[in-house]
Amino acid sequence: MLYNLLAPLKDISILFNLFRYITFRIGGAAVTSFLFAIVLTPILITFLKKKGVVSNVREDVPERHEAKKGTPTMGGLIILFATVISVLLWVDLTNTFVWYAVFATLLSGILGFFDDYVKDVKRSSNGLLIRQKLLWQILLGLAIGAFLYFFPPYPALKDTTEILFIEEIVIRLGFFYIFTSAIVIVASVNAINITDGLDGLALGGSIIVISVFTILAYITGRVDFSNYLKIFYLPGAGELSIFCAAFAGSGLGLLWYNSYPSQIFLGDTGSLALGGGIGAVAIMLKKEALLFIVGGIFVIEALSVLMQIVSFRWFGGKRIFKMAPLHHHFELLGWPEPKIVTRFWITGIIFALVALGSFKIR
Repeated sequence: MLYNLLAPLKDISILFNLFRYITFRIGGAAVTSFLFAIVLTPILITFLKKKGVVSNVREDVPERHEAKKGTPTMGGLIILFATVISVLLWVDLTNTFVWYAVFATLLSGILGFFDDYVKDVKRSSNGLLIRQKLLWQILLGLAIGAFLYFFPPYPALKDTTEILFIEEIVIRLGFFYIFTSAIVIVASVNAINITDGLDGLALGGSIIVISVFTILAYITGRVDFSNYLKIFYLPGAGELSIFCAAFAGSGLGLLWYNSYPSQIFLGDTGSLALGGGIGAVAIMLKKEALLFIVGGIFVIEALSVLMQIVSFRWFGGKRIFKMAPLHHHFELLGWPEPKIVTRFWITGIIFALVALGSFKIR
């Protein structure tokens, strides 16, 4: 909104001219969403406690999680609100990329909110059944994929994707692009949801991933940088960097209260919103394959669950890990929770650096 209102006034004052620059608006969006989250989270915590919207401890987690019982949940509401308000303030409101990212994030967050509501407000067991959640996630992924295929923000590359480490090869998926997009969305949503088991773990890891995509969106939207790195140039994609910056800023603000010991949990509202938003951005930037490197810690967490299930069912009840996901395995080994989270964050940063470095290995 500020861009649409003030950038046309650039000839009146140099201050208005600043709004033409994406880099300036990236900083503005990040700071705005961070401040919203910092200020509003304590208010939400008080409200949720008053209404009794607190998390129950699941039975399939280590015993020391009993101490977390009664912690308010649905912290993802802060991410949704702070991100959307900041985006509306700082982006070019005519940009299609941004609106797709916002809607994907909101729809994913709404699905997560419904699960949290059933679980922590209605007190119905562990929330929606796994098959119900998966069905809705698939439908959401297919809907996002269909919109991106039939109403692409950049029609010339509507059904294409990039190959890791190889330049100037365009893969066209045709109608199957819809299903590929759905797989990316479902995988992203579930991987982050699975990782959300320790204070700040999923949120901090997501901020690392979002920060990388802030850089990638800016590069992809500039013809000089994208040509130099031999990646797709997508006119208008630079505005996605502002969305990502707002996303990261709201996450940092919530992390202030979500870090150990957590005053408010992310909830499915937050983890699904993060997964949906990150997945949608990766699809629009044609970086679906790169997402699996950038989000390496989430991939590892999801694989640990899959490996545990396969081992248990196919090999007579044998377990690979003491408990899955992987972070619970380390808990049962006696690692303190802050140490596990910090080491996962460090691993996430390494994956992010590898992903960024991959652009010169082409």
